[in-house]
Amino acid sequence: MAGTIGTAAGAAGSRILGVGAYRPGRVVPNDELVELIDSSDEWIRRHSGIVSRRFGDAEETVVGMAVAASLKALAQAGVAAEEVDMVLLATMSHLEQSPAAAPQIAHLTGASSAGAMDVSAACAGFVHALAVADALIRTGAARRVLVVGSEKMTDIIDLRDRATAFLFGDGAGAVVVGPADTPGIGPVVWGSDGGHREAIAHSGSWLELRDGQAAWPTLRMNGPSVYRWAIGTVPQVCRRALAAAGTDPAELGAFIPHQANLRIVDAAVAALGLPPHVAVSRDVTDTGNTSAASIPLAMERMVAQGRAGSGDLALLVGFGAGLTHAAMVVALP
Repeated sequence: MAGTIGTAAGAAGSRILGVGAYRPGRVVPNDELVELIDSSDEWIRRHSGIVSRRFGDAEETVVGMAVAASLKALAQAGVAAEEVDMVLLATMSHLEQSPAAAPQIAHLTGASSAGAMDVSAACAGFVHALAVADALIRTGAARRVLVVGSEKMTDIIDLRDRATAFLFGDGAGAVVVGPADTPGIGPVVWGSDGGHREAIAHSGSWLELRDGQAAWPTLRMNGPSVYRWAIGTVPQVCRRALAAAGTDPAELGAFIPHQANLRIVDAAVAALGLPPHVAVSRDVTDTGNTSAASIPLAMERMVAQGRAGSGDLALLVGFGAGLTHAAMVVALP
């Protein structure tokens, strides 16, 4: 005889309750890198908009930076760590295959009984993790979820690679997500194109390293190819996310895209025809590309500077290796 399975009672929606960030202390201007890649400050600014970025020291790890950002997010949200049911970490630079970093973050923040897992979707990882958090809360699987993006990109890049060395930086951002009577996180629109995995990929595998067939694997990127893909894909997925949320661009208070390149950000703003009142994050200029950490870092700065207020609608979009992309509309904390 077949039995029945009960389901948990979920919330009508979820929302971001608090946001926190951690930026390493070391500021690295373009001038520190140009000799290594035979470039110039003017060339880097023209091609990326980046003026400086942050590099973490030996103690500023993916886990350590994530914990610092998480504690700030919990404090802003007014949520005790013991109330957290799940910790989701978006990262592509955690160097231990096992265990995942998220359980360590849960332990160190005091959310010792929470479920925890890493989400691997590169620069789109934070939006992927935020969508999972929303689903967990709406289905009743969790009531409080800590979502973190933390990257130490300096561990996985080659500072002599002219295509990538000047782009990336380190840092972490986190948000706390909880239940809401009305949705504060809209439907996610996501996808991937694994047929073009070589556009952003490591130079070798761990197997090749083990067998002596490759040096330490570092991140490589076909910049022109990625740029063309991004300026076509980002506006398209943003429009779909706005439509899914039933939101008009004029209703937005902020646009917070993944901080890959200032030219991509500006191209998306133009393609979407965003009204002048919409605050646009250009955090990339002094943070660089921090992969999965870039959106929460940019969100925290925008809120802290008062460029967007609590409850304002923000359009988030992440895109990167995979080629993965994800977008959604959220209400800011």
